Amino acid sequence: MEPGEIIAAVMAVVNTSCIIVRFIQNQNLRNQESCQRGDESDEDMDTDLSQRTRSRKLDILVAMGQAHAVERRFWARETSTDWWDRIVLQVWDESQWLRNFRMRKGTFLELCDLLSPALKRQDTRMRAALTVEKRVAIALWKLAMPDSYRSVANHFGVGKSVGVVVMQVANAIVERLLSKVVTLGNVQAIVDGFAAMGFPNCGGAIDGTHIPILGPDHQGSQYINRKGYFSMVLQVLVDHKGHFTNINVGWPGKVHDARVFRNSGLFRRLQEGIHFPDQKITVGDVEMLIVILGDPAYPLMPWLMKPYTGALDSDKELFNYRLSKCRMVAECAFGRLKGHWRSLLTRSDLSKTNIPIVIAACCVLHNLCENKGETFMAGWEVEANRLASVYAQPDTRAIRRAQQDAVRIREALKTSFQTDQSNQ
Repeated sequence: MEPGEIIAAVMAVVNTSCIIVRFIQNQNLRNQESCQRGDESDEDMDTDLSQRTRSRKLDILVAMGQAHAVERRFWARETSTDWWDRIVLQVWDESQWLRNFRMRKGTFLELCDLLSPALKRQDTRMRAALTVEKRVAIALWKLAMPDSYRSVANHFGVGKSVGVVVMQVANAIVERLLSKVVTLGNVQAIVDGFAAMGFPNCGGAIDGTHIPILGPDHQGSQYINRKGYFSMVLQVLVDHKGHFTNINVGWPGKVHDARVFRNSGLFRRLQEGIHFPDQKITVGDVEMLIVILGDPAYPLMPWLMKPYTGALDSDKELFNYRLSKCRMVAECAFGRLKGHWRSLLTRSDLSKTNIPIVIAACCVLHNLCENKGETFMAGWEVEANRLASVYAQPDTRAIRRAQQDAVRIREALKTSFQTDQSNQ
């Protein structure tokens, strides 16, 4: 049973108990009033009895769950507010915040401050606006848990507005934080980090993953990937610490990773030589720019190294080992992304327009959590692997195209790695 369902069940029992208590209290109060009115006229007594009988019947129906008094609806909503205001905000410790919202309370409040200008709403004459903190909490809960909209609504007492709130927060995250949080940062620190892992002059690892979705109404066949389910592609460039430095999301699942890459802004900037500083090293007798690392699905370019395929000798195996060791940071980053935000592992029912926004927002939240050093709980990986097994990642077809300059650079690196190995 999911935590949300357990809490909803407990709240239902508490609601029923309190309704019965109120019913008994009302009965006692009416008995007292009856004693005080002993000297009233028979006519007044008849009228009063009729009113009391009607009220008593309504109370009994409410207690039995057969009628919904306005008073009960208001009380139920107030109870949900109490859970958030008095329990979550005031009682929960850091481990409860981390387990349910994927971040400690301090990080959560910092996030709320950053999003407040975009999310703050004015109260109306009809109702009080949801606070920024509550809006963000609803969105994080929905993104982190595979709970239904109804379950989340019951938690927070917000009726049918969960989907609206999630998109408001996701849009605010993308608009206000994406360009600040998903960024290249200190290039030299990244190069040094990959060099310590065994690959020189490397500025990142590129990879793609498929996010399962419901079949779109139009052009649905374009979203069916090689595993046979509907998906949307997320392409990322990752630094040595597993932080996303560039993302591209929205391409249909049928599209090959190489095509997604060639149509991205990242490809154009790398091709023009403006994504990284003009920092070259000499490997053997070959000059090498800052490169990124990819799997066989990507083209071999002067600025993109990929593993050897086919028959491999020991030199090629050593090159592949070093490259794969560094490229694993991308796969680990995807694992942590989906472990934090498990909604990415289940089929999204959002529109084709909204899905990329939510995925991008999750990438921003991933970087925020990584930058703040938030703990990644062991149980999350187990649950993520269980959910991921339902929608296995498609195999990618190897691309054999290669530029001659890129071939020479890779050969020089292979020789260099073998020389290093021999000198140890």
